[in-house]
Amino acid sequence: MIKVIFLKRICDLMNHQKKFQKFWLRSIVLLILIVEMFLYTWCRVQYLQLGYDMHALENRIDHLTRLKNELQIEQARLRSPERIIQIATKQLGLRMPSPEQMIELNDY
Repeated sequence: MIKVIFLKRICDLMNHQKKFQKFWLRSIVLLILIVEMFLYTWCRVQYLQLGYDMHALENRIDHLTRLKNELQIEQARLRSPERIIQIATKQLGLRMPSPEQMIELNDY
C-alpha cells in the first residue's frame, strides 16, 4: 500500500513538473512573440517616420531650388549694365567721359 501511494505521489510530482515545464515553455514562446510584435511595430513606425522626413526634405529642396532660381534672376537684374548706367547718371551724377578725358594704358 505504501508503495502504491509513493508511486502515485511520484507520478503526480512528475505530472506537476511536466505541467510546470509546459507552462514555462508556453510563457517563453508568448514572451518571444510579444517582443517580436513590439520590434515589428517599432520598425514600422521608424519606416513611416523616415518617409515623412524624406517628404519634408524633398519639399525643402524644392523650396530652396526655387529660391536659388529667384536669387539668380535678381542677381542678373541687379548686374545689368543698363541699370548700373542709370544709377551712375541719375543718383551719382556721373557721366560718360569725353575722348579728351580718356587715357589709354599700354600693356607691358
